Amino acid sequence: MAESALMQNKVGLWKQGLCWLVLLGPLFFLSYGQVNQFTSTRHDVRSMVLGWEHAIPFMPWTIVPYWSIDLLYGISLFICTSKQELTRHGCRLLAASLIACVGFLLFPLKFTFVRPETQGMLGWLFQQLEQFDLPYNQAPSLHIILTWLLWLRFRQHLGKDLRLIFAAWFLLIAISVLTTWQHHFIDVVSGFVVGVVISYAIPVEGHWRWKRPSAHTMRLAAKYCAGGIVLLLAGVWIPHGFILLWPAVALLMVAAGYAGLGVSVFQKNNLGELSLSARWLLFPYLAGAGLSKKWFSRRISLSNAIYDGVALGRFPDITVAQAAVLDLTSEFHKGRSKAEHWEAYPLMDLVVPDVRDIRQAVMRLSQLQQGHESVLVCCALGLSRSATVVAAWLLSEGHAGSVSQAVALIKSRRPQIMLTPAHLQVLETFSTEL
Repeated sequence: MAESALMQNKVGLWKQGLCWLVLLGPLFFLSYGQVNQFTSTRHDVRSMVLGWEHAIPFMPWTIVPYWSIDLLYGISLFICTSKQELTRHGCRLLAASLIACVGFLLFPLKFTFVRPETQGMLGWLFQQLEQFDLPYNQAPSLHIILTWLLWLRFRQHLGKDLRLIFAAWFLLIAISVLTTWQHHFIDVVSGFVVGVVISYAIPVEGHWRWKRPSAHTMRLAAKYCAGGIVLLLAGVWIPHGFILLWPAVALLMVAAGYAGLGVSVFQKNNLGELSLSARWLLFPYLAGAGLSKKWFSRRISLSNAIYDGVALGRFPDITVAQAAVLDLTSEFHKGRSKAEHWEAYPLMDLVVPDVRDIRQAVMRLSQLQQGHESVLVCCALGLSRSATVVAAWLLSEGHAGSVSQAVALIKSRRPQIMLTPAHLQVLETFSTEL
């Protein structure tokens, strides 16, 4: 029965994949071709070429990886293993075509290099390309957008060795838009940015959620928003300051998190991994958070044993002394940190967890503590979020008779913990519910 249900599920996904292909294929050729033809009649088409681009060699053989994206495009719709994954992937591809075409209309650009004549099979491939592709539709490069979106799907379903091989091939596809003299560098950069934004806005895992923010989180949101706006204005007004737009967007997204979107802005799964799109888009903020952790943890021990195999500590870099980890950070990626078992329950930094989150985190900690000899409960520095959860766990397990006893026990092991009156109040509420 299980095998039959599995086969029915696969057949259903293949049918849906075929439906997406029937929708996306004609839409792509129709919209892309019509916009290309329209732009060819305009008189306001410019070109943006950097001086060093004239040194890019024309490499005819790279037309092979360039064309291969068409095959990979179709295959990507049949490797998804769930309806949600397939639907989100299809929506990403749909958004890619629509957003790229809008970009071509708003910012028309023309490719300026004259491609040398190529003979043989490679020449035939170039001829097929030229039959429907005029030297317009440049920025953002739809080829680059699709390369990014397709790579995200394939990497999800490949083992380590195959992932490296496919990564090299997708990189070759990205380079081929330059070496086939099909795009300029600005097209590549803008295409990558749009691809990351699309994959971030339409996550394959998880959902965007909004929750009414408290007065405290709104104050935090206002601070991050102010920082983002300052960087945004600086990026617009300072000559060559466009690089500041990246940290501006990162801070504005974190502000949105505090304003109600919560931990969903980091797109962290229960294995402790942030989505690749979130890591790229939020990199300036994440890098700053990492540097801040290193600076403030200089005089704080990695972890301290609290009670019955449960330890409290900061987010580990690589080495983890405990068998299991309960990761309460939303802003840190597991990366190279290794433990026998890693489970994440993301909580926003600088925010007092509510009773529901404490209850869920304590339940997960209890399960980990029963199944492993030692468990590390960590947040960024191991001072607030994790200390609150460990205190609640002590109360729920009967290892402490009151909130003050639980806090005193933790402070005797890790004196640096920082629990505000708001933390103590939510612990009192949790204790009352017990």
